[in-house]
Amino acid sequence: MKRSHGLRVGTRSILRRRRSERSRINISRVMHDYAEGDRVAIVLDGGQQRGMPHRRFQGRTGFIQRRQGAAWIVAVKDGNMQKTVIARPEHLRPLE
Repeated sequence: MKRSHGLRVGTRSILRRRRSERSRINISRVMHDYAEGDRVAIVLDGGQQRGMPHRRFQGRTGFIQRRQGAAWIVAVKDGNMQKTVIARPEHLRPLE
């Protein structure tokens, strides 16, 4: 059988949630208001699929650039390249 090349391939352990975290939404994380220049970590939440960045950005840190609708635009350094990631607040955690 031909191997799948979908966006979520290889995410079995990345998107897994512990039993205590299932069907629970952290309201403080969703309602957190970021300012431009705030440092954030991208932590994918498998229970929320809307606004989820690509799995390659799991665990990366970056800076908030601006808001776009309900999501935030985060500047992430990938090697020597600067990339922009659009992610909803469920997948972001504040640092510092």
